[in-house]
Amino acid sequence: MLPPGAPERWPGVHESAVVLPVTEKLFVDVTYDTDRGYVGRVPDHPPVVALSLGGIRRKIEIAMLPDDVVVMLKLDRAARLERDRRRLTGRPRSGFAGTSA
Repeated sequence: MLPPGAPERWPGVHESAVVLPVTEKLFVDVTYDTDRGYVGRVPDHPPVVALSLGGIRRKIEIAMLPDDVVVMLKLDRAARLERDRRRLTGRPRSGFAGTSA
């Protein structure tokens, strides 16, 4: 879908390649609490709690919906350590096509 006011066709540009400019960046301070998970804090809003960083990002994007914002997560030391621990340990990969690997 083309943005409002755009010409019907732009020479050399495919419709899916049209990118709208981002109007605002929202910086979210994130910490990790062992009882609640990741906790994101945005000024003038209640804290957002989620089990993953992606969950925090999605919840904040939904809360800011009519606005087009880019959510920038600023992780403190506890959040960085938990993110790195999850990356290193991770879930074991499942076997291929039902085989027991």
